[in-house]
Parts: sequence; structure tokens; C-alpha cells
Amino acid sequence: MIANGQIPLVDLVTSHQELEEELVSVFKTALKTAGFIGGPMVEAFEREFAEFCEVHCCVGVGSGTDALRFAVIAAGVQPGDTVVTVPNTFIATTEAISQAGARWDFVDVDEATYTMDPERLRSYLETECTRDVETGRAVSRRTGSPVTAVIPVHLYGQMADMDPILDLATQYNFVVIEDACQAHGAEYFSTKENRWRKAGSMGRAAVFSFYPGKNLGACGEAGAITTNDKGLANHCRMLRDHGQSKKYFHDIEGYNGRLDAIQAGLLRVKLTHLAKRNEQRRERAYVYAELLAETTASVILPHVASWSRPVWHLYVVRVAERGSLQRDLSAAAIGTGIHYPVPLHLTKAYEHLGFRPGDFPVAERAAAEVLSLPMYPELTSEQQRRVVDEVRHSLARASNGARVPRD
Repeated sequence: MIANGQIPLVDLVTSHQELEEELVSVFKTALKTAGFIGGPMVEAFEREFAEFCEVHCCVGVGSGTDALRFAVIAAGVQPGDTVVTVPNTFIATTEAISQAGARWDFVDVDEATYTMDPERLRSYLETECTRDVETGRAVSRRTGSPVTAVIPVHLYGQMADMDPILDLATQYNFVVIEDACQAHGAEYFSTKENRWRKAGSMGRAAVFSFYPGKNLGACGEAGAITTNDKGLANHCRMLRDHGQSKKYFHDIEGYNGRLDAIQAGLLRVKLTHLAKRNEQRRERAYVYAELLAETTASVILPHVASWSRPVWHLYVVRVAERGSLQRDLSAAAIGTGIHYPVPLHLTKAYEHLGFRPGDFPVAERAAAEVLSLPMYPELTSEQQRRVVDEVRHSLARASNGARVPRD
């Protein structure tokens, strides 16, 4: 447990203490067998995570970034092609595109969900691209190259609106790769199919990160690609292992992006608890919504779309007075986060590309106001009440224009 009355943004201590015996047994098994790279533990996790995501194939890799890079390459995106994504995501999304040799472009997000806005994607394809008559593909006026892939980012535990994105993929002949790094177990109701679909099962491929703070987190770095395309999965397996089809036979030039067996074994243990822990996150989100109901004049609560069953990787509110609220919560020993403070088109790494403030206004407004409150299965109702009490006190002081001490 966290000491001194602190409420962290994420509690990675308690959950590991509760599973300590199971997790330690994984390490002991690896020591006894010397099975550290690949082998039965990796293969078993891949089978079980594929079943969890309701797909045929899973390929374990070294990180979420590896997963996205390999998926982009294996999906057939060529060097110089354009891949469209959103600006309010972690930089790994665009890094993976660039490292695959492709170029990226952005469309803005939906004001309520912060995920890719299908209508803005449609507008981009119709007004910011020309159409290649032979291939049917859109050609970006900014990059000068064809749009061969789109990467919607499932953010904060909620999936993007996939049906209309997939319709556009058919119309414009591009592949869809889900960035599901924050959406382990999230679901989307497909009106076209009249059923719920799991994150990781709707695109040509999907990618997951198992960074420790994720809903399903390793004890280090790890990632995976899920797909129903066996050829794409085999390509990813070669890419993660120096292009080898079998030992010392290199069909292509690849990378060192393998999933460690110990991490795979730890993930297998945690996967058996994931559905329950996701449900506990939903319960915590419901409590927050009830407790924060009286603050909605000052706080914009997370929106759950009608087609969505989120898994609440993060509980993100929007507040105009974010800076003062975050400082007040920190003074009260309550952890917070900002996901993300600078949209990628305005980050220093990409300033040479010439984007300007106002290019993607929804993402920019969100970046200036979003604040992540503590969210994890072990969070108690008492702790949540304390968090919300501090939020109310901070908002009251801000509205009075005074910075008086807390009660």
C-alpha cells in the first residue's frame, strides 16, 4: 500500500504485491529451464492474448513502438507513403511511422471522445488530397504521397469510432491499423455487424503496449501485434527476429524486437486477472462520475460514446484552471498527469515541418485542459471522495479569485 496518505496517479506496488507468489514462480521456471528468449512461455501468452482479443494471431514483441513499426511494415506501407493519425497521442505513434520509412499526416479528433473524428478524416481525404484514378487512393497534398494506412488511436481506454473509418478504408483503399496501446479489453459496438468487437480485432492489424502502467502491464517493456492475417503475422515474426524464417536463414533484413520469455510469463499471470481488473476500473469511473456530478459547470467529465465499452486506462477530465487545480492536488499529496500537454504537430521534434497553432484546434484545446486523476483497481471510494473534495475546494478558490489555504 502507498504510505503517508498519498494517492498516486497509478499504484503499481499493491497489484504486484497481491500477485507476488504467482509472478515469482514465473522467474523460477525461467531459471530452471533457461528459457529466456522465445519458447513455450511466449507462445502460450500469444495464444491466450489472441483469444482474449478474439483474433487468430498474436505476435509478442519488445515494446509497443516495435509493435507499431512492424505492423506498418508488414501491412505493406512503403517508404515515402503517407500514414494518417491524430496529433493527441504519444510520440511513439509517429516515431513508428517515420522509422518504417513512411510519412505521417494528421486529422483532428472528436471534441467529446478525443479519438479520431471520422468526418474530419473524410474531409481530409476529400479536400486535402487528390485521387489516384488507378489505385483509388487519396494522395496527400502536404506530403505528395499516397495514403496507404490510417492509424486511429484508442485513447484513455476508449476505442475510436471504427465503422465509418473502416468504410473510408474500403472507399479509399488504405489499411487500418489500430493503436490499442491504452485499450486492453475495450469494446466497440459495430452497427454494421450488429455485435460488440474487441479492441485489436477490427483493423488489418492492431498494436498493444504492455508498459508497466497499462491495464495489462509487464514488469518492463513489452508489446504485441494482433491480427487475423496469418501472412502479416508471419512477416512480423520475421521482423522481430532479424528477418529469420529459421535460425540463421534471413529472408529479409529485420530488427531485434523479441518479447522476453519472463515478461511473457508475467503477462500470462496478469491476463487471467485482466477482465476483473477492468471491471473494477469501470466501478471506479462510475464513482467518479457520481461524485463529480455537481462540478460539471467547471469540469468536463469523460464522455462514453453509445458504441463504447471503455476500460478506463485513464480517468481524464477537462478544466480551464488546470494549472492551479494540479498544483492544489499535488499539495494535497494527490497524483495527477497530463496526457498529453503538447499535441504532436506543435512539439519541438516536428517544428521543422511547419505546423502552426490552430491547425488542429480540438486537439490543441484538449491539450491545454486535460488532467488525469488517480485511476487504478485498488483505488478506494474513500480515496476518490478525498480526490473530489480537493477538486471542489480548488475550483471554489479559483472562482473566488483567492489562493487561501485548504480547510
